[in-house]
Amino acid sequence: MSGKVVLHYFDGRGKMESIQWILAAAGVEFEEVFLTKREHYDKLLNDGALMFQQVPLVEIDGMQLVQTKAILNYIAGKYNLYGKDIKERALIDMYSEGILNLMDLIMLYYFFSEDKQKQLSDIEQKAKERFMPVFEKAFQERMKALPKISKFLQPGSARKPPPDEVYVKTVKEVLSHLFK
Repeated sequence: MSGKVVLHYFDGRGKMESIQWILAAAGVEFEEVFLTKREHYDKLLNDGALMFQQVPLVEIDGMQLVQTKAILNYIAGKYNLYGKDIKERALIDMYSEGILNLMDLIMLYYFFSEDKQKQLSDIEQKAKERFMPVFEKAFQERMKALPKISKFLQPGSARKPPPDEVYVKTVKEVLSHLFK
């Protein structure tokens, strides 16, 4: 493993997006290896890189980290973004868990929805009632004002677009065993 941070995931947002955000906030450059074929995923499995047989996978500091929350906590701790004390870390964990919960709802929409319009309506309602009040506009504006985050949000950055049909097809092909 090189000294550079390497992200293994699909060429899209998904569970890797929050990891890309925190790396951007830390000013850390990273390399991306996209899973485009089932063989790529199988190689990671056979190499023992995927402890729970799932991605994202982040190579950092000679380690192969899996599980989004563990990866986020490691990066936040390494780059002094994980609060000044245990109380701040608890608040950070609550915000990050909330975002991960919302992301899970959104990702399920793309892959498992039978009645897409109803599920989209349910997601929108939950987002408006449960999640967005927590991340009120003032919080969002403060985040966007951070120079490293602002740079990450600019066109041409490493940030991925929302999932499209090609992305969904690729994920389903790579993880075909889950979609049977």
